[in-house]
Amino acid sequence: MRIGMNPQKEEKKVNMTTYHRIVMVVYIPNEEGFYQKSLEVFKRCLDSLIATINPNAAITVVNNGSFDKVNSLLNSYLKDNKINTLISHNFNIGKIDAQIGAARSSREKLITLTDADILFVKGWQEKVEEVFAAFKNVGSVSPIPVRTGVYAYTSSVLKQILLKRIKFKYLSIPENFHNYNRFLESINWDLDTNINNKWAVIESNGIKAIIGSAHQVLTIDRDILFMTSPSNPSLTLVGSNSEHNYVDVPIDKAGKLRLATFNNYAFHMGNNLEDWMESITFNNQTNESLKTLKIVNPISFDLFNTKANNKLYNLKKKIVKKLFSLFYKRSV
Repeated sequence: MRIGMNPQKEEKKVNMTTYHRIVMVVYIPNEEGFYQKSLEVFKRCLDSLIATINPNAAITVVNNGSFDKVNSLLNSYLKDNKINTLISHNFNIGKIDAQIGAARSSREKLITLTDADILFVKGWQEKVEEVFAAFKNVGSVSPIPVRTGVYAYTSSVLKQILLKRIKFKYLSIPENFHNYNRFLESINWDLDTNINNKWAVIESNGIKAIIGSAHQVLTIDRDILFMTSPSNPSLTLVGSNSEHNYVDVPIDKAGKLRLATFNNYAFHMGNNLEDWMESITFNNQTNESLKTLKIVNPISFDLFNTKANNKLYNLKKKIVKKLFSLFYKRSV
């Protein structure tokens, strides 16, 4: 029998204190072979994230069936309030299902989806939010710009350029050369050899951004997770186009812009630490911070993915890509 009334019922609403949520999924089953250095990399990643966010952001880590050392580390970080939320699975349920599940349960407007091997740079959060504030209808922003991402599920951006709603030009960005090659090396792609190679750059309100978002780490508009991201589980451990289907395509299908910061504000480490990472870690400890932006938390809504909707999207994407390539031919 209940005695008295639950005092929580007198408090009608929960006050939001953050508008930006970072969701990180980690799976490290042991310290052997491929995973030999993964715990060190993960700790470097998480520490860099903690050191570079401002009070408007909170961290959720999803422990996706990792071994005991990871459990102990995360429990200590939760106890010390270094992370805000810890979700633990007894076994690996698949990266994208763990990530999207945690993201959909978050209430913040901006949600950063990140791998557990990203080295964050001081100012990344502010620079990402700056792009959201400067451009209309942004769907995602990555702190890792990719020079060749101009046609990677970006038809919504290309359409805005064709309609002359966004300033666009191909520009050389020499200061991005070395950092971009570090990214290419981390994923075993061929390196850029020409420092003057052109980037696809758009501009609004005095802020420049690069077309495309790398899905190793990107900040997404929460609504997309309920609009065009599939509602059924992926049931995929990792890869097999799961991130493509649940993150990349839904951004473009929602009619939103898929962008990156003009310069590099994060690095993909892979499964090994390198000497150059030490200077970034040191610089992250400075007290310098950039301005914060107030972003309202709107109510999300649901849409369903239908075959007719998918066919229409694919047709529009092909038409826009063809028109853009005709009007804006890139010179290397």
